[in-house]
Amino acid sequence: MERSARNAWLDAAVLARLSRLPVGARRPMAGAVAGLHRSATRGSSVEFAEYRKYEPGDDVRRLDWRVYARSDRFFVKEFDADTNLRAVLILDTSGSMAYEGAQGSKLDFARRLAATLAWLLIRQGDAVGLRLTGGDGEREIPPRRAPIHLRAMLDALTEARPHGETDLPAALHRAAERIGRRALIVVVSDFFADPDALLSAFRHMRFRRHDLALFHVLDEREIRFDFDRPIRFVDLEGGQHVIGDPALMAREYRREMDGHLSRLRRDSLEFGADYRLAMLGDGYEKALSGFLQQRQRRGTGRGSA
Repeated sequence: MERSARNAWLDAAVLARLSRLPVGARRPMAGAVAGLHRSATRGSSVEFAEYRKYEPGDDVRRLDWRVYARSDRFFVKEFDADTNLRAVLILDTSGSMAYEGAQGSKLDFARRLAATLAWLLIRQGDAVGLRLTGGDGEREIPPRRAPIHLRAMLDALTEARPHGETDLPAALHRAAERIGRRALIVVVSDFFADPDALLSAFRHMRFRRHDLALFHVLDEREIRFDFDRPIRFVDLEGGQHVIGDPALMAREYRREMDGHLSRLRRDSLEFGADYRLAMLGDGYEKALSGFLQQRQRRGTGRGSA
């Protein structure tokens, strides 16, 4: 893939400004190498966890030469250590993410936010993975910490297309189970799903002891609903459409939307999740900066087990 396509989601000026802020975990983590975060493991600081195939950029000091002698293949030892973080970014790529505001689409906003966060995590030595979930199914890139791993994630973000319907709550339940060791899980979505089902998935994340952060991506007009003439509304996931008069719909629409936002915000906090409303017009840098600063104020990596 062309390098310019990958770099479309990273802005050097934004990276320079945000790189002064660490990406911290609120809950103790169980990771693979020394890093910045408190471990969930008591006692021994480093214990062998597993082997994985060597990737360019990995520390050659962790190569297992005995395994190489037997298999003629390079494998790296991974360890459970006291202080590093594993993060998984989950992006909603369903049809509703194709919605475009004056500053671009919700999916492009989500791509830039995820790419920037991945860059920050890898820069500080943490492992990060990516899961895309939408109408075309799910795509998973397991967490890795090698700088070259960022290229695979940027390629996946570039190839992602908003399409079809998705069952985001089911995808989150699967992620909660598949991501074995506790991790920072960041979900970027417009959360157009049944709130009861979403909150059940958030509860599952908490049960699995993951550190959950939610970026709720919306455009201002989706909240204000300030259309001034009859308009054709299209369901970007199902394809149905209806012509309606906003003057007759606005009050009920705003009431339902306000209720949905209030419940997600309130109940997310109840389940120990970081909830952040990320507006297209404000830009992804503001959403990320607020998220990082808030975690820094709370004292990252010092949460209870």
